[in-house]
Amino acid sequence: MLQKGLFRKPRIELETYDKFAKTAQPVIPEEMCITCPSCKTTLFVTELSENDNICQKCNHHFRINARQRISIVFDDNTFVELDADMRSTNVIDFPDYDKKLKSASLESAEKDAVVCGTAKVGGYPAATFVMEPYFMMGSMGSIVGEKITRLFEYATEHSLPVIGFTVSGGARMQEGILSLMQMAKTSGAVKRHSDAGNLYITVLTDPTTGGVTASFAMEGDIIIAEPKALIGFAGPRVIEQTIGQKLPAGFQRSEFLLEQGFIDDVVSRDEHKTYLTKLLALHNREAK
Repeated sequence: MLQKGLFRKPRIELETYDKFAKTAQPVIPEEMCITCPSCKTTLFVTELSENDNICQKCNHHFRINARQRISIVFDDNTFVELDADMRSTNVIDFPDYDKKLKSASLESAEKDAVVCGTAKVGGYPAATFVMEPYFMMGSMGSIVGEKITRLFEYATEHSLPVIGFTVSGGARMQEGILSLMQMAKTSGAVKRHSDAGNLYITVLTDPTTGGVTASFAMEGDIIIAEPKALIGFAGPRVIEQTIGQKLPAGFQRSEFLLEQGFIDDVVSRDEHKTYLTKLLALHNREAK
């Protein structure tokens, strides 16, 4: 008895291909991409880094660490760090503060929430401090205040302008009154630097709040900010709860502060180096 299909020509692989079969979607590792929190666009991490961590679609400025900012703004191989070994201690025995300091150091790869040193911008020398958002959100404790004070004293002694990049949640409550004292100490150093005829430029980034805003962040001769940076003393929710009123749209953002005359300009991160170079050139004593 003949079997059914005995003389049927076998089908080749191409004939058995299901043209309606769904093709497998490419799998992209999570570490290769990131979603913009503003416009929800999926961005490649490498392309984002090449664009100074600014979203090419909506201009959202991603948060960056202190070392990244130094590499973006200052001339290559000119940064020399000062007071690199200083770190905070639990001076008032605040519960679990030691653990938080250790965790913050591991997360940020820094010893504290500010990096200080000297560098050049467009060939012009300057002293600089750059606050570190990944160390307890750049909160100001005794060491942050001490390092910034020492930087201003060094700049005064060597007749250098100071460029400061701020990002902070405010004074560090784990150090109590000692953290609040840094507001007065840093402000005194800024005043002495100014009295000696030196230039101080502050660049406010998201967020710059609390005691940092109430002291050295807003004491610059020239104050600029990144787009849409949150800048203020108390947060908008606290203010709304206090006054019982709804705040206007964009309140405490850099564009709002520019309209109200609190800052001098809003400058995109990719323009910082050019902008700062022009400011230093205008105030260069040797050129006068």
